[in-house]
Amino acid sequence: MTSTITSKGQLTIPKKIRKQLHLHTGDKVEFVLDEKGGILLLPVTVSVTKLKGIVPKPKKTVSLDEMKKAIEKEGSKL
Repeated sequence: MTSTITSKGQLTIPKKIRKQLHLHTGDKVEFVLDEKGGILLLPVTVSVTKLKGIVPKPKKTVSLDEMKKAIEKEGSKL
């Protein structure tokens, strides 16, 4: 699939790609350069601010020291 860049630097994403990525009018995409010089086109589907509240607050708070001990304990099982 190909697309032509306009004089304004715009391009049309082919319909098959838009469908695969579930892209619609007004959606945003991100262009990412990979380590081999390739380009990835990624849909920007959800704003980070919309993720607030998706995970419930824990019933009990845990200190960093308690987290570290739990990680060490579970890691030693491997």
